[in-house]
Amino acid sequence: MPEKIVTTQSGAVTSLIFGPCDENVKRIEEHFSVRISNGSNSSATDGDAIFVSGDRSDRVELAATVLQYLKRMLHDGDTLSEQSVEYVLSAVEAGEGEDLSSLKDAVCVTMKGKPIRPKTVGQKKYVDAIRKNTVTLGIGPAGTGKTFLAVAMAVDALRSKQVSRILLTRPAVEAGEKLGFLPGDLQNKIDPYLRPLYDALHEMLGAENFQRQLERATIEIAPLAYMRGRTLDDSFIILDEAQNTTTEQMKMFLTRLGMNSKAVVTGDPSQTDLPFGKKSGLGVAARILKGIDGISIHTFSDRDVVRHHLVQKIISAYDRYEKEKRGETARRAFSAKREEIQK
Repeated sequence: MPEKIVTTQSGAVTSLIFGPCDENVKRIEEHFSVRISNGSNSSATDGDAIFVSGDRSDRVELAATVLQYLKRMLHDGDTLSEQSVEYVLSAVEAGEGEDLSSLKDAVCVTMKGKPIRPKTVGQKKYVDAIRKNTVTLGIGPAGTGKTFLAVAMAVDALRSKQVSRILLTRPAVEAGEKLGFLPGDLQNKIDPYLRPLYDALHEMLGAENFQRQLERATIEIAPLAYMRGRTLDDSFIILDEAQNTTTEQMKMFLTRLGMNSKAVVTGDPSQTDLPFGKKSGLGVAARILKGIDGISIHTFSDRDVVRHHLVQKIISAYDRYEKEKRGETARRAFSAKREEIQK
């Protein structure tokens, strides 16, 4: 019977790989139809071992590859969540095992010393696109790290003096609720719309450092309407929630780009809050800017979701619903046209 041995540094590491109540290895066993056990490694002087066996050598090999990568994730300081284990399983099954090795490089380090790394191959390609291009459009569902990784890249660029400031903006569009007139000055009014950007910057820089950078105008956070008429030189600019921009607003934003600047535009076309009949500037930009040198359009899939595992399933369910609804609309239109012709 085919067998592979995956060595670990200690029984403690093996325990982490197995997961609470052995949930991780149970999932691997079920997925690849193999058997996994642990014990002392007789072929080495120290450490522990995980034994993988099964009827098919190719499935045993794939299961061992998953275990090797989970071991490396622990070595790099990552935690093994249910979602991360599921992603590794699907990536190895899809033949992307070699691509997983590229995820060890950190984008930046938080104030607490935690490295920020891409968690999926799709996220790594997004980070690479930002590095190589002047303008990057990150399009995809919620939870794929579009905004968080863009902020991490901006902080890294600021720390390494590639740019002299970070500018973060998003359209002030309410998500289906009428909030009325908010009290306070401009900062108080726009804070609720920009809270996700604040959260990301707090994690990267720490609250005190972030506040200091705001006071020095090294970091600027403003609603999109305040971008008109400006030329943004030596800046890392992020436009978040871009699905809520109009075509005119998107054109205005993209033409603010100055010398030695980089722009990242993020958005989820399925969560547009524009009035009915208004075209999203993000969708138009993705179509008309395709193929222009220096501009990258990166599309995430639901496999890149790094939030709770249910988020991925929710997104998939809504995608199916939208496809069925479009299909039904097309069928009704076809039937109406046929009836009109018959008359």
